[in-house]
Amino acid sequence: MFQRTLEQAIYLINKTFPVLLLTGPRQVGKTTLLDMCAGEGRQYVTLDDLQQRELARTDPTLFLQTHGTPLTIDEVQYAPELFSAIKLVVDKEKRNGLYWLTGSQKFHLMQGISESLAGRVAVLDLLGLSLAEIEGRVDKAAAFVPTPEWIAQARQHASIPLTVAAVFDRIWRGSFPKLNQDPEISRDIFYKSYIETYIQRDVRDIIKITDDLSFNKFVRACAARTGQLLNFSDLSRDADIDHKTAKSWLGVLETSGLVYMLFPYHSNVTKRLVKTPKLYFLDTGLCAYLTRWPNATSLEAGAMAGAILETWLIGEMLKSYWHHGAAAHFYFYRDQDQQEIDLLIETGDALLPVEFKKTASPARNAPKHFHVLNKLGKPTGHGAVICFVEKDVPLSNEVTAVPVGYL
Repeated sequence: MFQRTLEQAIYLINKTFPVLLLTGPRQVGKTTLLDMCAGEGRQYVTLDDLQQRELARTDPTLFLQTHGTPLTIDEVQYAPELFSAIKLVVDKEKRNGLYWLTGSQKFHLMQGISESLAGRVAVLDLLGLSLAEIEGRVDKAAAFVPTPEWIAQARQHASIPLTVAAVFDRIWRGSFPKLNQDPEISRDIFYKSYIETYIQRDVRDIIKITDDLSFNKFVRACAARTGQLLNFSDLSRDADIDHKTAKSWLGVLETSGLVYMLFPYHSNVTKRLVKTPKLYFLDTGLCAYLTRWPNATSLEAGAMAGAILETWLIGEMLKSYWHHGAAAHFYFYRDQDQQEIDLLIETGDALLPVEFKKTASPARNAPKHFHVLNKLGKPTGHGAVICFVEKDVPLSNEVTAVPVGYL
């Protein structure tokens, strides 16, 4: 059983909000996490149980009376009728920690919450296991910022340096807890079942897909574009669907927590910035399975190596924020002169630039495009090049090469 970083945020929210909503893809450990955090007396019910789902939908007041409080309701998106009934209980009892809710379809959840539970609920996002969680560094991990202070703290608590081979083994296997708890589980069987059981079923619930073949082609086409600028024309052509359908299906993958859209940073100073977002799969194991890499060695040596390493690093950094209950103000930079910065982290009034490199010997000019930030009209903070150095190394007064293992 892995300790999850989000535990502390759950305990805090339980003391300060009447309702907690934990969202994230299927099988990332939402129910397990809440069960670990629940004290004595908290009841549990799942709406995957069709009888419970029917009662919740047809008589939500009776459903809540039957189970009492405090209560955990799993997969609450199946009964949006509950939100209004929960509001009545919350407003009457005026206590914190009454309801913990989980859901895998954020679109339906947020729609119901904005209408019924605004101001009464705190929303947390859970992804698969982070590197810190797998290595047991939860108590020492902090949200990533490439500052000298963060780097010094990470240096004290990092594990042994990670090799390229070790990282790509993690990338290829993925971050789902079940795959990391039991090495005997077939990774290919797990992902095949995951696609058939969860992705297709959940997607059907939202957009009523009738052509599974086209949807599978679309998901694979998205996986092949991880870490790249999104081009809807190319994506819809490869999946043999129209432009409108591609946008709709991608929105479903995003709200299901399977993909993440990284948007470019904009300012009023320049109009030469590329405005297209970049697409990232949030589980690299699923991405590698969909793109049919048979093992970690072939993935590391293949054409997707750079893009999927960047995908994994973006995911690790997102987890470092989301698993602390914090928002991640992430962007990238790219202009029409092909000058690009992989990641910009906005903290207060400053932009912190980050580059990703698959190298153990980064050149002094690795962050060669960081200077373009001067024209954006905001202060630039300390930057980093995330790579495979054994320990952090200054590349200049403003930029440090940071080992992957510090994340």
